[in-house]
Amino acid sequence: MIVGVLTLELFFPYAHSLKDKRRILHGFKDRIRRRYNVALAEVDFQDKWQRTLLGISTLNSQQTVVEEVLGHVLADARNLQEAEVVGQQIRYV
Repeated sequence: MIVGVLTLELFFPYAHSLKDKRRILHGFKDRIRRRYNVALAEVDFQDKWQRTLLGISTLNSQQTVVEEVLGHVLADARNLQEAEVVGQQIRYV
């Protein structure tokens, strides 16, 4: 069994409050969970209104499947209009 963990740091240049950030983040998290069936949580910067750190994990018996899923999640994050990916890290266990 291969477990993949993607850590994403996002910057929200147009957010002017925590409410703005949470609106954008909520939609992104729901869409990613629904599309790719991954576990996802905001793991840092909960109180910062222009920044967040997300932890996303998935598992499969084949590493190529895990890499593909995390690659799709990363591509979706890069395509966000309201946020920029400023950091990323992928680990496999």
